[in-house]
Amino acid sequence: MRRVKIIAGGDVQAVGYREYVRKATFRKKIFGQVQNLESGEVEIIAEGEENDLKSFIENINVSEYPIDVRECNVTWHDAIGDYTKFEIIRGDKDQELFEIIDIALSHLYRIVENTTISLEKQDQMLGKQDGMISLQHDTVVEIKGLRKDSESYFEKEFSEIKRKLHSIENALNEMGIKV
Repeated sequence: MRRVKIIAGGDVQAVGYREYVRKATFRKKIFGQVQNLESGEVEIIAEGEENDLKSFIENINVSEYPIDVRECNVTWHDAIGDYTKFEIIRGDKDQELFEIIDIALSHLYRIVENTTISLEKQDQMLGKQDGMISLQHDTVVEIKGLRKDSESYFEKEFSEIKRKLHSIENALNEMGIKV
């Protein structure tokens, strides 16, 4: 068993990083704690098997909005064994509450932005659909007109053909050829 002390710097406070670190220990035999430091960094102390800890360090060295770890100073020690779980050490309750509200507002703002973008795209698509429906309507009107014109034309042509066939039949009858 090994112990690792990690000081993470960057945008790591008031962005949900401590919870991200805690979740990185899920279903792993990693025990310890994570806490904010007054310097703006986050301190992580973790104990576990060395391979598990190496994987853990890779997982928490993240740049994924809104978290942006730019520094990750790691020191290795022998495990002491004084942790039975992995926990977040919280500061002043009021400060923590305001931090959570700030994070929630940030997420809410992004949701509103994304919703606005989605609605704009939806409006564009509805405009295109309206255009397609109008085009389909015009096409149907054209087809109906073509069908009427064709019907009238073919009726006239068939009447002419019928008249000519009747004339041919009469001429053949006059020549003594029965049809």
